[in-house]
Amino acid sequence: MSILIIEVFKENESLDIREGVSVKTGKPWKQISQIAYVSLGGKFPVETSIPMQDGQPFYKAGKYQVHYSSFKVGDFNKLEFGREIILVALDGKDF
Repeated sequence: MSILIIEVFKENESLDIREGVSVKTGKPWKQISQIAYVSLGGKFPVETSIPMQDGQPFYKAGKYQVHYSSFKVGDFNKLEFGREIILVALDGKDF
């Protein structure tokens, strides 16, 4: 059985916080994310950015899988990520 594995390395145990003011609306905005690496079946994992919520602590180094609550069925009944992506630690299981 293959599962989607997301890995956070020690050097990625931090949040990337970007803030600004919308030119269109004049309202402040804030984007919080964390760098992680996803194994998509190729030779090397691919860097990705995991969106985080305000006040959510960063994920510690380790291997994770995506929690089912991170998905939704969108337009035309297509599976897609929801607004929030939740990672669940694999706890050293053998893959």
